[in-house]
Amino acid sequence: MIATIQTTLGTIKIELFADKAPITVENFKKYAETGFFDGTIFHRVIKGFMVQGGGFTKDGIQKETFAPIKNEAKNGLSNKRGTIAMARTNVVDSATSQFFINTVDNMFLNYQNDANYGYAVFGEMIDGFEVLDKIAAVKTGNRGYFADWPVEDVIIEKVTVE
Repeated sequence: MIATIQTTLGTIKIELFADKAPITVENFKKYAETGFFDGTIFHRVIKGFMVQGGGFTKDGIQKETFAPIKNEAKNGLSNKRGTIAMARTNVVDSATSQFFINTVDNMFLNYQNDANYGYAVFGEMIDGFEVLDKIAAVKTGNRGYFADWPVEDVIIEKVTVE
């Protein structure tokens, strides 16, 4: 399965690994197919780390999500440059719609043990690295109590899964 993420800075294509992360891929696909991601933004951009999106509108409003899913970080996939993983809170099984794309290798985000569970990788970029790097280079600031918020919106126009 291929996910296409169309943004105001260009298009990213990601191969989804339904065999290694079936719950996560199905969850991402559901958000894509319902149009949930359309008009959301990359709201957290940390240079030398990752870009995160899929939960906030450009007005800074967090969208209502479906129920959280089980964390599939034990799937053997690594948080390396160009992989997509689920964002979550400190609660292991709390991921909903937000995802991040690693801009560098972030092996410390991998599953280590049940006390250091990690973040579930569910796909890897196959195209659009120049777009990822453009997003990663945007100027950021604070917005309310959020840090690393892009000064100019990077909008996710549409996400499709085929």
